[in-house]
Amino acid sequence: MQIRKTNAGDIDALMEIRLEMLRVVNGLDKNAEFDWKLVECSRGYFLYGDQTTVFADDGGKIAGCASLSYITVMPTFDHPTGKRAHLMNVYTRAEYRRQGVGRQMVQFLIDEAVLRGVTEISLDATQMGHPLYKALGFNENAEGMNLSLK
Repeated sequence: MQIRKTNAGDIDALMEIRLEMLRVVNGLDKNAEFDWKLVECSRGYFLYGDQTTVFADDGGKIAGCASLSYITVMPTFDHPTGKRAHLMNVYTRAEYRRQGVGRQMVQFLIDEAVLRGVTEISLDATQMGHPLYKALGFNENAEGMNLSLK
């Protein structure tokens, strides 16, 4: 299994696995259609966003993917670079689960974040993902609030 960064040439495979993941995580039918805005914005994210996305590549078959979005905010004492990241779209196809694929992808992205000077990685986890993130050192917290602007 090779963990590799994706590039623009991977866009069709990226979109396929992104939409597959959304169907699985949200309990949708395998043929469920998505709003055009979600599809086009996802495509733009992969092509132009400040992010690193990886594939778990099993000899040409994509076993999973994961993305790290980079965010720069005003520096603070705890985060002097102001560089933070948000982990998302971590997905392993069913036939590859429980084999360490997710762990390898997330560790690759953690290492990449360190190289980029990131001081904090946040994430929104499904129940299934909690054990993996805990094992990699992520902590649950009750910090902050948010405002939805939908």
